[in-house]
Amino acid sequence: MDNIKAYMQQVGQQARAASRLMALADTAAKNHALEAIALSILDNAEHLIAENAKDVAAARSNGLDAASIDRLTLTEKTVRSMAEGLRQIAQLPDLIGEISEMKYRPSGIQVGRMRVPLGVVGIIYESRPNVTADAAGLCLKSGNAAILRGGSEAIHSNQAIAACVHAGLRAAGLPETAVQVVGTTDRAAVGELIAMKEYVDVIVPRGGKNLIARISEEARVPVIKHLDGICHVYIDDEADPEKAIRIADNAKTHRYGVCNAMETLLVAQSVASAILPPLCKIYLDKGVELRGDDASRAIISQMRVVTEEDWRTEYLAPILSVRVVAGLDQAIAHINTYSSQHTDSIVTENYTRAMRFLREVDSSSVMVNASTRFADGFEYGLGAEIGISTDKIHARGPVGLEGLTSQKFIVLGNGQIRV
Repeated sequence: MDNIKAYMQQVGQQARAASRLMALADTAAKNHALEAIALSILDNAEHLIAENAKDVAAARSNGLDAASIDRLTLTEKTVRSMAEGLRQIAQLPDLIGEISEMKYRPSGIQVGRMRVPLGVVGIIYESRPNVTADAAGLCLKSGNAAILRGGSEAIHSNQAIAACVHAGLRAAGLPETAVQVVGTTDRAAVGELIAMKEYVDVIVPRGGKNLIARISEEARVPVIKHLDGICHVYIDDEADPEKAIRIADNAKTHRYGVCNAMETLLVAQSVASAILPPLCKIYLDKGVELRGDDASRAIISQMRVVTEEDWRTEYLAPILSVRVVAGLDQAIAHINTYSSQHTDSIVTENYTRAMRFLREVDSSSVMVNASTRFADGFEYGLGAEIGISTDKIHARGPVGLEGLTSQKFIVLGNGQIRV
């Protein structure tokens, strides 16, 4: 495309116009569209996989790493999962127009809140073509228009999925421009998208830290994001040992390259000599590299020396930092110093300590006796998520349908005037 700015302006204008229609769409029409998109994806599964094969072949030729190629690849199973995800979104309650907190004021007016769409949501993401379907579905159900800009490595896959989305929107009588997938791989399109504050209400970046940092620094539109997932598990001296080992194992080794995997293990000093040997054997048997402080290395000799930088690092790999702490106070202090405010968990049978941990750890998800791997929209009952937010304004934690909406005040009167 010769003129990226003009193209993106057109996309923005179309999205703004479509957002007004989507805000008025009834639940039946939105659910009809979601079901029609799911059917189109299943009917075109062979075509989607063929288009995806072009992207995978190009990615291999360009030397993309194995993990990225794995995220990029569509199979019959992932295609079915995309369709199932859309159907799950259709089954979720429609929040738009929901009225809450109605109260009478002394003047006789009633004041409450109504839930409304954000408007136009711009989503910038890498590698995973299934995000195209997930994001389209969530934005559609929440009454928003979406501008989706996937990674250049998935251009064929994303355009093929977009065709299915448009077919579903047409079938439901909704505007095709309610979901637009940017048709250029030129990075200038991203720069335009994150600056179009007259057309775009919020940007959601999904991808690596460099992408999210760039968007956060350059955007002129509000951003829902998290940079790092430096997640902690603290094993208290009143933890059930079997429960603690099971949770700490799962939090680290269930999947390594995800933002809700544990990166630092904290263990109370009085139980460290009992907990660390069996737990670290599990880690070492699974090929996890351990980096510990002096106290933990005195118990487990195979540990490397941990550095200050390790406490601040999201490994996304089979590497774990370990620290022995005096107790709950030191654990909370460590977490509030080094945590990225994503997800942190305590393992304890002491109710008072558990409540202190919940109150005093300042993260978007704080857990008691559960693996950090549960920090996920589907596991939280949101149906799906557009991403994780570690911000404190508007949405925090997994962002599902509610996170893609806002509330406005409504006032019901009967002729009242202010005196």
